[in-house]
Amino acid sequence: MSEAREFRQHRFVPPPGATELLLVRHGESAPAVEGELFPLVDGHGDPPLSDEGRKQARRVCARLAHEHIDAVYVTPLRRTRETAQPLLERLGIEPRVERDLREVYLGEWEGGVFRQKVSEGDPIARKMVELQRWDVIPGAESSEALATRVRAAVERLAAAHPDQRVAVFAHGGTIGEICALATKSEPWAFVGADNASITRVVVTAKRWILRRFNDTGHLDGSLCIRPAPWE
Repeated sequence: MSEAREFRQHRFVPPPGATELLLVRHGESAPAVEGELFPLVDGHGDPPLSDEGRKQARRVCARLAHEHIDAVYVTPLRRTRETAQPLLERLGIEPRVERDLREVYLGEWEGGVFRQKVSEGDPIARKMVELQRWDVIPGAESSEALATRVRAAVERLAAAHPDQRVAVFAHGGTIGEICALATKSEPWAFVGADNASITRVVVTAKRWILRRFNDTGHLDGSLCIRPAPWE
């Protein structure tokens, strides 16, 4: 009598041609100061990392050093480059810049104003959260425009890196948008990933697969600071 066949559970394996994106939210940035605006880059607030953020950057990059990584991307905003820097030094490479993964444009609330308005419970901020739309803020980017540019950026990365793993240092808003597009969730279901967290998305020709969200296992309690969802 032959033995009964066994059917084991299998671990996920990316399909041929897929691109693995390790999405890293930048470390904590410098605090906004009342009456002072952050410097701007193409209209976006561009603060550096805080001391805490630099500690977070070292920790997340130390963890990523154990991964096989084929390329590293940052955005034009300095906090992503500063977060990636320890990994770039370990790998001995220069990052590539993906402009369309820059943070959500906050219109009249750029430069750190957003943090103050939300902290003070501004009615526009409350409405923004209720509707899950950035463009409730005067002059801010629409949800449709954000989705269009983020989708285009991910598709470019996938086309450039089939069968590869790419580390992408980006922002809470754009990481949340990628996850929402992958899962077809509510717009802000994934907004607010922790600073220096890792989110893993596998991109195929037919679909995007969210495999991990907001992984902070490399951070200890003193560094796991809950972020605001707009940075």
